[in-house]
Amino acid sequence: MKKFTYILLLTAALAFTGCDSDEEFLDRPPAEVLTEEQLFSDQAAILSVLGDLYDRYYDFGTVQDWSTLANFNVSFWSENGRYGEFQNDGWPNNLGSTWDYGYIREINLFLERAEASTTLDDQTKARFTAEARFLRVSYYFELVKRMGGVPLVLETLEYDFSGDASYLQRPRETEAAVYDFIITESNALADILPSDPTTKSRATRGAVLALQTRAAIYAASIAKYGATTPLVSLPGGEVGIPASRAEGYYQQALTSAQSIIDGTAGEYSLYQKKPDLSDNFASIFYDKSANPEAIFVEDFLLANKAHYFTGANQPRFGAEEEEGGRINPSLQFVQSFELLNGTYAPLPVEDASGDKILYEARDSLFNGRDARLQGTVMVPGSSFKGLENDIWAGVQLADGTIISGEVRGQQKEVPGTTGQQQVVGFDGPINGVEHTAQTGFYIRKYQDPKIGSGRRGTQSDVWFIRYRFAEVLLNAAEAAFELGQPELAAGYLNQVRERAGITVPLTAAEVDFDRIVHERYVELAFEGLYFFDLRRWRLGHIIFDGVEITEDQVTQNIGSATKRQTQPWGVWPYKYIEPGSPDDGKWIFEIVKPDRVTGADRFRFGNYYSEIAQDILTNNPLLVRNPNQ
Repeated sequence: MKKFTYILLLTAALAFTGCDSDEEFLDRPPAEVLTEEQLFSDQAAILSVLGDLYDRYYDFGTVQDWSTLANFNVSFWSENGRYGEFQNDGWPNNLGSTWDYGYIREINLFLERAEASTTLDDQTKARFTAEARFLRVSYYFELVKRMGGVPLVLETLEYDFSGDASYLQRPRETEAAVYDFIITESNALADILPSDPTTKSRATRGAVLALQTRAAIYAASIAKYGATTPLVSLPGGEVGIPASRAEGYYQQALTSAQSIIDGTAGEYSLYQKKPDLSDNFASIFYDKSANPEAIFVEDFLLANKAHYFTGANQPRFGAEEEEGGRINPSLQFVQSFELLNGTYAPLPVEDASGDKILYEARDSLFNGRDARLQGTVMVPGSSFKGLENDIWAGVQLADGTIISGEVRGQQKEVPGTTGQQQVVGFDGPINGVEHTAQTGFYIRKYQDPKIGSGRRGTQSDVWFIRYRFAEVLLNAAEAAFELGQPELAAGYLNQVRERAGITVPLTAAEVDFDRIVHERYVELAFEGLYFFDLRRWRLGHIIFDGVEITEDQVTQNIGSATKRQTQPWGVWPYKYIEPGSPDDGKWIFEIVKPDRVTGADRFRFGNYYSEIAQDILTNNPLLVRNPNQ
């Protein structure tokens, strides 16, 4: 303590050295804070401010927030503290809510100060201000797709400290007006930003056109399908878009997408580097080397900015921190992947007589399907970092008796065998035991294969892809279909499906709404888009109707856009034990519902738009509340 005090005193003494008076000392400019003049007179400092604005970009469902990324029963969350999500009947109205006008103000300030700076040359100034405008229009897109119409504030507002702030209040714009601003602003930025496909984490022409096509497809589908939910609207248009606007928005979505597809924004294409199509699909999300599919990403760099997605979700068996396994994809999601001939089929766990089918290997059940399945999901018996997972739920004897364990890898006596035998996998599944594969599956997408990525002390620098070329193709397909051009739509869909190994192309006659929904479901799963697709198509209240799912219903209506999804189910492998039989050691499968799934989710009309918090409504009486809240 004495040594510490001495150092403080010495520091204080040195600080006063050279100061003629207390006043002189207190008037010194702070050494750790830059003034506005200093900040905007240095190009590197200006770039650092812009970098901070990039770092605060808003997303919903990312590698930094695995639970929102895996929401809406596409998976079960194998974590004790999350089981309550599967024991209630739905979601709060504030899910996805954001209202950060402080962020908008800081962007507006940056634009005004950068524009006034005499340090930047004209080319650099144009680039920096265009990037800031891209971030502003991106956040307005995040606002409108969550909240509906919002106030458009495009300049800094200053309070005069008079005690009356009413002159700063702004009413909500219509939902259509905000989308129109996004599209118009994107058009302007596309003429300024560089066409540079090698730039992934800064705004480019490709990024702004990808934003534009996504925003236009959202606006178009809200205009068309919003007519099916008249209760989800406001008389002033703050929520809801006239159906008459749908065609124009669809045409804009198609035009923007085609500007990327035809190379106008630079050479983007589907990632096709690896001969194994499942490995190829998985690699899209971690291969940063000349990746032609990624258009705009949030990048990470070890020791500077990393995340723990792999540590949270890696297979538990052999994990670097002996943890993981949180995201367990659902059986309904897994069986939605088609056979390679392009047909839907449930996983064949029984034959036509109802007898269990025995398989030589645990992963054999999943062979012959869309390669995106095993590029997205780790099935029983698949490998990660060179280690085969140990997913199996127990052993079944010839008389139907099942023997399992209460802890991972447990051993017990098994009739007909000698000594203790392992009776359950080290990855489970075991009902209720967290971090095991309680649906029979782990997630593969966004898992980092590098050694150390599952350690807390190292973590992962796998990027999060916000916009990629495959989505652009799917946006173009959807827009073309809605505009009555099914042949064009089929061509775009088939590019994505061919990459997945599907051998029979879709014909124009086969393209319908169900196909459009299906392709986005399997291609873009766990990428933060599903929630907004449910909203814009007005499907949420249909597929989440609060009714429980029976075992028979799990395997029915595969590929239907309106298939009920109120509960996640799973399928568990069991080792068949019959010493002396040629079937001894083979595998059978049981369709199960995890015990912790006791509720059935209901998507309420109030979930179509996020709730505007009461304090925001109180502070600005010009704002109207969202419907059904």
